[in-house]
Amino acid sequence: MTISHFFYSFLPFCLLLSPLALQAEESRFATVEPDMRIYANAPAALAPELGNSPSRVIIFALPNGNTLEQTLGCQLADGLDWHYDIQHVLAQTRLLRTLAPEEPLTLVCAEAKGLSWPSWRGSRADGNARIAALADEWRREFGGDDARVTLTGHSGGGSFIFGVIEGNDEIPAWIDRIAILDANYSFDAAKHGAKLVRWLQGDDARRLIVLAYDDRNIEFQGKKVVGPDGGTFRATQRMVEAFKPAFAIEERKTGPFTEYSGLDGRVRFYVHPNPENKILHTALVGDMNGLIHAQTLGTAAEGTWGTFGGPRAYTKFVEAKPIVDESRTPKPTAAASNTTAAPLPVREIKTIPPRPSDALGGKAFMAKLADLPGEKREAAILTELAAGNVPTFLRQFKQVPISAGGTKGTIEVAPDYLAVGSDDDFVRLPMTPQTAQSLADKFQCVLPTRKMVDAIDAVGEVRLAPQPLTENRESVAAFILSNDKIESQRKGQSLGPLTIGGKKDIVVSPKIYERPDRLVIYGWRQLNGQPIQPLTNVHVDWYVDYSHGVRLVRDEITIDGKQYKIAELLRDPDRCAIVSDEGVVDPSRYPTKP
Repeated sequence: MTISHFFYSFLPFCLLLSPLALQAEESRFATVEPDMRIYANAPAALAPELGNSPSRVIIFALPNGNTLEQTLGCQLADGLDWHYDIQHVLAQTRLLRTLAPEEPLTLVCAEAKGLSWPSWRGSRADGNARIAALADEWRREFGGDDARVTLTGHSGGGSFIFGVIEGNDEIPAWIDRIAILDANYSFDAAKHGAKLVRWLQGDDARRLIVLAYDDRNIEFQGKKVVGPDGGTFRATQRMVEAFKPAFAIEERKTGPFTEYSGLDGRVRFYVHPNPENKILHTALVGDMNGLIHAQTLGTAAEGTWGTFGGPRAYTKFVEAKPIVDESRTPKPTAAASNTTAAPLPVREIKTIPPRPSDALGGKAFMAKLADLPGEKREAAILTELAAGNVPTFLRQFKQVPISAGGTKGTIEVAPDYLAVGSDDDFVRLPMTPQTAQSLADKFQCVLPTRKMVDAIDAVGEVRLAPQPLTENRESVAAFILSNDKIESQRKGQSLGPLTIGGKKDIVVSPKIYERPDRLVIYGWRQLNGQPIQPLTNVHVDWYVDYSHGVRLVRDEITIDGKQYKIAELLRDPDRCAIVSDEGVVDPSRYPTKP
């Protein structure tokens, strides 16, 4: 299909950034296929003398777990997710335009459904062919037949890059720069090596740039992030070895990086040694100016704009607020506390054990968790909540309408996210999906689907603005701070009304089993009705941060006066639609230990 009608109907808008950065642009979001979105941004008009200048298109494939809006970036502010402040691809593109004004530059960012190019590509037999065709289509539509293309991407976006390589018999001549930004996990010398060598040798204007860091020993919550053969450090070493026979690759120190380069600079690898053993994955792209560096190497602008490694060189080009895809933004919902005309009906849930008389308060229990490693912390949470140390208000479930077609039903849901302690002293508890599932089982409940979350949010009685944190997000201290911020915002409201906006939901979804050991999260709805977190399984199932919440749903739905088990409906192709917008969810749960 062609998408020219999307681009040429873009509405221009002026970006009043600074006297030096005043530019007019044309930009718009578009749905290219049912399972793909793009954002294109181009100069609004060309001066007459540049009308015939060859143009350039940067095709940037998104990293796993990030939306287009987050990847484009904006200034971080209260209520914004930290993902908006890590890549700043649009701001870096704007700076690039000032460095080579004679070369009209268009940015095309591509987002796959599920926020994972590896999953999208692996789910389609024609994945490589379709990716290759789209890259060519975007080149012609947004730059013209003579346009040159920089093919780039970050993290899982590398799968898009390798899809283009595998989807063509030879790498197209219109691609003259490939920049792999900590994204070369799937490099295979047999599949990609010879083809890349032939492409580089075909024209001395072509460039291959790879950015990576030593990720062999990085840890998260006491566990190594990459396996014994994984990570971009090892992948980069494989690439260097693959290119040595054809190119005279030399090793040298370039700032904080180890650089491997050859063939007159046409092949350049940069590896940060990472002596402090930090996770530098996104820092390479945003904080260290990775996209600018990769695009200017071998040009007159190389080294003129700032420093690869930081500080950020593009700050004045950053958007003040998130760029909004109007086609996906619901009409704003009321931002007031109570938004329903009458309170939702309530039903007491008696499957949660009574709270022991000697149970700890929320803050005291959190103090016990502070120094525990992940597995022991989860075990303590499971034991404490299973014993009944749950506030009284969380036992009064709210009745929420839900429907599909002409069928209407009612589900019963906890008024807030699962917490430990008493009504006077409680803390909402992030936890792994295994712990959440075990507690749901014990309490004769289920975890919600995306559709259930949307139904809950639609009738929320107390609506809170999300309050993201940017530091130490996986710590118990962050769990407590997040809870304090929610309570500060909720001040003046009674306990018990159906409250939304405090957390992202751990949900059940077919995506749990789409990849090994996955956590699926969704939601954290803003006051304008837009969820911060699209449905994603980007995280492994042992990952926990302050923003994750567990909303219990009683394992029973009422339809036409009859009761049905939600878990059973989720596995039924003929009846699942009332509780799932993803079709059958089978198994309809997270795996737990026996």
